[in-house]
Order: sequence, then C-alpha cells, then structure tokens
Amino acid sequence: MPIRLLSSEVSSQIAAGEVVERPASVVKELTENSLDAGAKNISITIGDAGRTLIEVADDGHGIPAKELELAASRHATSKLIQSEDLFHIQTLGFRGEALASIGSVSNMTITSRVESAREGARMKVDGGISGNVEKVGAPLGTVVRVENLFYNVPARLKFLKTDTTERRAIDSLITRYALAYPNVRFKVTDGKQVTLQTAGDGDRRTILASLYGVEVAKQMLEVMATEEGMTLTGFISPVSLTRSNRREITFFINGRWVQEISLNSALLQAYHTLLMVGRYPLTALFLEMKPEDVDVNVHPTKAEVRFRAQDKVFSFVQRSTRKALLAYTPVPAVSPQLWGTRSRDEESPNRQVGIDWSIGHDEENSDQFSVDSGQSVVGSEQSQIENRQPEIGLGVPLLRLVGQIGATYLVAEGPDGLYLIDQHAAHERVLFEKLMSQHENKNIPSQSLLAPEVVTLPPQSAKVLTEQLPFLNHFGFEVEEFGTNTFQVRAMPTLFAGGSSSLALKALVEDFEEDESPLQAEVEARLAARVCKRLAVKGGQALTPDEQRSLLNDLENCQSPRTCPHGRPTMIHLTVDMLEKQFGRRGAR
Repeated sequence: MPIRLLSSEVSSQIAAGEVVERPASVVKELTENSLDAGAKNISITIGDAGRTLIEVADDGHGIPAKELELAASRHATSKLIQSEDLFHIQTLGFRGEALASIGSVSNMTITSRVESAREGARMKVDGGISGNVEKVGAPLGTVVRVENLFYNVPARLKFLKTDTTERRAIDSLITRYALAYPNVRFKVTDGKQVTLQTAGDGDRRTILASLYGVEVAKQMLEVMATEEGMTLTGFISPVSLTRSNRREITFFINGRWVQEISLNSALLQAYHTLLMVGRYPLTALFLEMKPEDVDVNVHPTKAEVRFRAQDKVFSFVQRSTRKALLAYTPVPAVSPQLWGTRSRDEESPNRQVGIDWSIGHDEENSDQFSVDSGQSVVGSEQSQIENRQPEIGLGVPLLRLVGQIGATYLVAEGPDGLYLIDQHAAHERVLFEKLMSQHENKNIPSQSLLAPEVVTLPPQSAKVLTEQLPFLNHFGFEVEEFGTNTFQVRAMPTLFAGGSSSLALKALVEDFEEDESPLQAEVEARLAARVCKRLAVKGGQALTPDEQRSLLNDLENCQSPRTCPHGRPTMIHLTVDMLEKQFGRRGAR
C-alpha cells in the first residue's frame, strides 16, 4: 500500500487513544484545566459513569471568545511557548492535546466567559469537527460538557469496564485532587445526588474526614519535612490502619498526581517490618521540588515522571515518612493475658461461658493475623462455597483440649495424635456454616443495636455498598443511607451480636472492589465468607478455657472443619507415628 498522510480526523482519534483512555481520563484533563485557570469552585456532573455525560464547570479565568476555536485545536496551549519551557513547567497541562482529543471522540460543548467580557461564547465540537462560535449569556469561567463519549469509536466502548468500576475510577481521581487542592471547593454530582462536596477551607484533615470518616481522619499522621530544595507534606496512616491493596497510596508532585513506582517503593520501605505481608497504608503525600529537577513530559497522560536525582528523592521520601511514622507510633504494650498473669479470680464476673464474639482489636488491623490478605475468592474457596456437603475423610474426631499457644493456636489431643488449630480460621468456618445454614432455612435472626452505628465510606466505596444493600438486608442487617457516603446500621444478625458493624460493611466493599464482575451466582456465599472473616476472633486474642472448648466443639460439628471458607487450613495434624519418629522412638523408614 502507498504511504499517505493521515487525515486530521484519524490522527486526532489516534492521539485521543493516548490521552482519553476512559471517562476518568476526561475528568482528569478537564479538572486540571480548571485548576490551571485558577478556579476556586469546580463542579463536576457525571451521567452513566461518564458514558453519556461529563460536565466540568469552574469559575476560573475563562477563554476569550476569539480563542475558543483555537483552544479545541491540537497542540494549542497558553502554557508554554518554546522548547526550553518544558524544563520549567509549573502548570498541570502543557501539551495542548486534551480538548482536541476529547472533542474528537465525543459531542463536546465549550461555554466560557472572561472577566473583561460582558457576554460569553459557546462552541460545539462533534467528532473533531468544530462548529461556529456563538454569543451567549454565561457566568465567569468555563463549562465543558462532554456527551456520548466514544460514540464514533465503538470499539473503545467495548473495552470500558462496568459502570461500577468506571465510576469508582472517577471518584478515586476526584478525591485525590480534593486532597491536593484543599483551597478549592469540589462538588461532584451523580444524577440528582451529591457524592462529594468539600468546603475549600484549606484543611486537608477535614477533607479526609469527609472521605474516610472522622475516626480515620483522627488517626492519620501528619508529615512535614524539608531538605535541599524538596518539601514533603501530607498524611500517612499508622501501622494499625491498613488496606489490602495499594489503591489508597497517593502521591502528588508539584500539584500533579503521579503514579511513580520509585515513590511507592520508598513509602513501603518506610513501613518495612512494621506491616504484615499484603497490607498497605493509606497515604496522601505532596512533594514539592524545582520544576527542572523532574521531567513530566514522559507520557501523554503525564502520570509518569523522571527525576534528575532519583536516589536522592527516594531517600528523602523514605526517611521523612519513616521519621514521622516512628514519632507517632507508641511502643506496643503487652497484654497481661498473654503471659498468664491474670488469675481466674480476676476474670470479669459478668463474663459468660462461651466464645466472646466481640472484636477486641483495632478494626483496620483486625485481619492482619490471617494468611489471606484480602484477595479475591478463588480456587479452593470457590469449591468450598459451591459444595458445602460433608467431605469424606475431612471430618475430625472428638478432641480433648490441651490449651492455647501464643493467644493464636489451640492445642488438642485426638485418638491419632496432636492437633494444632488456628482459632481465627476455625471461628471463620464455624460462623460461616451457621450463617449459611440459617440462610438456607430462610431464618436469619436479627438483633437491633442499642445505638445505631454510623459508617462513612469513600465515594467510590459508598457507591458499591449502595448497590449491595438488598443483600445486606437479606442477611439480617438493617442498613440505610444516612447522608452523603454515610450509612446507618440499625441491626445485625444475632450470630454476630457484639461485633463491629463498620467492619462488616467495609469487608463487603473490599470484596466487591476486588472482583471485577460483582459475584453474580455466588454472591450470598461470598458475602457470608467475607463478613465471617472480619468478625471472627483474631490471632492474638486470648480465650478462656471455656471459650476454647466451645470453639473446639463447634468446629467438630462443622461439615468441613479442616478449612476456613477461603480454603486456608484450620488445623495441622501431628500423628503419634510422626512424633515417635521425631523423638527417635522409631527408626526412619
């Protein structure tokens, strides 16, 4: 085939593929333009997870009517003039590709007015073709309305993920920029519902409270460090407040959100030896440095950067974060129960016989003793859920309790040897089978809480939980929306009486966030498995002999006592023959 120049329409769509990957990309580019324009109020409206509508309105400087058509052209920008300016970039945008790329794959309308003009101007761009500029009445600032995204590139539409996933990406993006620019008022609307609204008063901790709840915001540790022209500010979580993935790790460089592997590595190095494997902190860190020391012109999305002195930046972030972490982290106190210094007579007189199902540890760190670090339910877990019939040869004989080791493992004697039992995994199995039995019998008793518990979630998590409220109510929870991204829990299943309802809700959100297709066929069983994991007794929680014996008896009565609902073993069996070999009472065979 002969070589030929691509048409402007095709070349624009190719360029759009680099800049506009999904609806969240459009929101990012338009929000950055608003921030560059000095906006103090940014209002974002989303329809159908961004597929049919994305509108970003601001009160920034605006675009003069005579420059409106040029603004939607490729490589048109007001932020740099010559190549040397690339090494001194102090704005978020500079390529001049965003509006042109967005307009080439959507129906875009730009309405803007500058302070010196008495009236505004409006222009429509359909599939990369600009219309006439017309005069209209408009407030100061700019409104960009993007409709029918990817209508002329249907192949791109097929690659978009579910509405829940796309909306979560948008919410996650906006919450990051709300933290980075606390002096700007952000308002996000999904249809008629406001999902995020910040005060713009400059207080980042207030924004953290609106995103994650007051309790989480109180726990966050502040970072402030300066060294050789670099400044690091923001918040990190204590070691007791973690997540099962890296989604809540946020870095901004000179006001720009970046996804830089070296910065993530420096942060995790600061937490080295302090976190369990598979757990990650919540962070919002903002690094300020000389523009010439960082190259942001690496990728069209401007999410990747390169440092002139990468080792120096790595060391600064690692040391500053570690110093703040250790300064706020107290030396952990050892519970007297672990050393057996508490006598039977000192036990609480109100303590009842049986296992204490309540959570005695920090809720965010409650499952760190579990080998399962929050991964999706797959493999052996799925087989356990799908087939909960008695397993041939997988039962356990009657066991005699010996005691507890390290406040984590039970020791029991059976007719064929010794059994070491993980109390957390064992309790998971017990709770799971009891709950699923009640579910199958359509009889899940519920108990009203004395005082309703209020739980605040990030916008992206709140959206997921809202869609799953019918399943919660089916399982004996009574949960209702209680304001923006806030829920009120009025009742819980009697089986979990004394447990934390906030743990249960957060467990459900993590489960659905980690699964791309929200668990269509096995949703009830997986919900049950996730809740039971969070509300089971934890490793490190001392149990009385009566509680240990009760757990052992309940495990013996389970249909599948040898694994927890996630497929992890509940016990290790040491046969008498194995013990005799280890002690040299029998020769090796």
